[in-house]
Amino acid sequence: QVQLVESGGGLVQAGGSLRLSCAASGRTFSNYFMGWFRQAPGKEREFVAAISWSGGSTNTADSVKGRFTISRDNAKNTVYLQMNSLKREDTAVYYCASGPMVVARFAPRYWGQGTQVTVSS
Repeated sequence: QVQLVESGGGLVQAGGSLRLSCAASGRTFSNYFMGWFRQAPGKEREFVAAISWSGGSTNTADSVKGRFTISRDNAKNTVYLQMNSLKREDTAVYYCASGPMVVARFAPRYWGQGTQVTVSS
């Protein structure tokens, strides 16, 4: 089993920045990616970003590309999501996830409980 615990969410004004953290514990899988999804009220959960175990491969959704950066520190078993130039439409619950790539798509098998990000105008 893998346990994922997110932190760093909160309230921020539009144009501001936040950094989310996700600490992983339990089993580790060297072929697993870690990443982030988000879900806004009334909308489906959507992919945000993912990063390989080595950090050498990343994938970022077009909606956040150029504003959000994913990174990881394997010594701390932690993945980060640096979010800059935040917009109101970034308001959502952000979920950390871990799992393999399946047919070039991130297929999480483990999820965190989520952290709320609210962007005000």
